[in-house]
Amino acid sequence: MTVLTSAQRVLAILGVFDTENLALSLSEISRRTGFTLSTTHRLVNELRCWGALSRHADGKYTIGLRILELGTLAPQGGQLRETALPFLHDLQHATHANIHLGVPEGHDVIYVESLRARDTVPVPSRLGGRWPMHATGTGLVLLAHSSQEFQEEVLASELCAYTVNTLTDPDALRHFLAEVRKSGVAIVESQLTYDVMAVAVPIRGARDRVVAAVGITLPSGSASPHSLVPALTTTARGISRALGAPSAAHFAAREARRAPNR
Repeated sequence: MTVLTSAQRVLAILGVFDTENLALSLSEISRRTGFTLSTTHRLVNELRCWGALSRHADGKYTIGLRILELGTLAPQGGQLRETALPFLHDLQHATHANIHLGVPEGHDVIYVESLRARDTVPVPSRLGGRWPMHATGTGLVLLAHSSQEFQEEVLASELCAYTVNTLTDPDALRHFLAEVRKSGVAIVESQLTYDVMAVAVPIRGARDRVVAAVGITLPSGSASPHSLVPALTTTARGISRALGAPSAAHFAAREARRAPNR
């Protein structure tokens, strides 16, 4: 039997929390980790004292704010979010849509920002949420701009279908990813949730490497997806320029030179 280190035990406790289990009792944590109740109690108490877990009046535990604080220090998360946030607010004002900023993490996309619009379609995406790349617009953009080897690795894995429209056939996905690379935009319908349209484009950083994706979600049929692309690409270029992407800087310089002649 493998003996876990102290660090592995702590990580195992933190790992039992997910979108379906935001609050857990001590016994539930014990059962999900396989640790004895006494061991779970000791480790959970240490995590609570440090701020990694919070204990509520009903006795259940949730992830603590200290974890959120650390998460904001990640270059691909918090710093990107800080740079992108003004642009994302402008995008939401222009489109009245849900806005998502995603970065790659393994085979998944993690949302480092998620702005919910009023009176629009509810979506499962949230700040810190994680979804498989093949199931979301932002994830498909990131996958399309990843290496061929990584794409084949993802396509060879088990691809979960969330709706009948979720792209799970490897050949269909290869074709779709090629189109995304060519057009620079991913447009999907009812891919993760029914009656939801998603449109996403890449964000580039230094050396023009795709480091993130920005996407919007709206009710299906509420707007032409292609009518949303200009606002999305303008947002992506603004964020990319702020991140030092050469192509975005060159585009801005070219537009500035053309402006007096318009």
